[in-house]
Amino acid sequence: MAQFGAGAAAGELLAAISRIAEQAGREILRHYHPGVEARLKHDRTPVTAADEAAEAIILPALRELAPEIPCVAEEAAAQTGLPEIDRRRPFFLIDPLDGTREFLHGNGEFTVNIALIEEGRPVLGVVHLPALGTTYAGGPEGASFAVGESRQPIAARPKPADGVIVLASRSHNEGDALDLYLAEMHVAERIAAGSSLKFCRIAEGLADLYPRFGRTMEWDTAAGHAVLAAAGGHVVTVDGKALAYGKAGFANPDFIARGNWT
Repeated sequence: MAQFGAGAAAGELLAAISRIAEQAGREILRHYHPGVEARLKHDRTPVTAADEAAEAIILPALRELAPEIPCVAEEAAAQTGLPEIDRRRPFFLIDPLDGTREFLHGNGEFTVNIALIEEGRPVLGVVHLPALGTTYAGGPEGASFAVGESRQPIAARPKPADGVIVLASRSHNEGDALDLYLAEMHVAERIAAGSSLKFCRIAEGLADLYPRFGRTMEWDTAAGHAVLAAAGGHVVTVDGKALAYGKAGFANPDFIARGNWT
């Protein structure tokens, strides 16, 4: 099997995916204004015209870029069901607008997520924040953060001795499970944040821990996971196993994202 996430071609693929995510981000911003309407999907999560317009840009662009790699995308899955793919082969996971609630609240913490999965691992990933004009990318050569054309390498930090900075979901109340998990930890600060931005904050060494207790889908996490892994961090299940992709139904178990520490 060709390894799309390895070698010199990986950098070119990552750059192309970044451009696609940024193009989708510009389309999202066309819809980003007060009073935007949303409807509920069958899983009771919101969707807007911005989600659908962004995905309508991403999918054709990825098919042109890499026609041999199938795509699993959130809105297409909601409309037509999960696609049948060979999970032993590479595939893309796409969330065209992660953090739709943040988009509706107008706080800027929403992202475009595109990841390449190989053998159950996210080997390339792009997280673009349209409202902030920033793009995180991760692959075999490491992780980076870009504002416009200025790109800088980033790295997750070791566990700090003076307490960890914990990120929690801004829109999902995880209640007692999160409190119980953190009870035995030295927590210096707890911050609410939206979307896959939480993975990226850990990847750039601005936070240390993101425990998630509650339902997420693989397209929610794959791109952020790829960025964090490229920065030296880890995403594991509560029993310490690496969070894997291509699972039946594409739903994630509870997981812990953390910096460069075990």
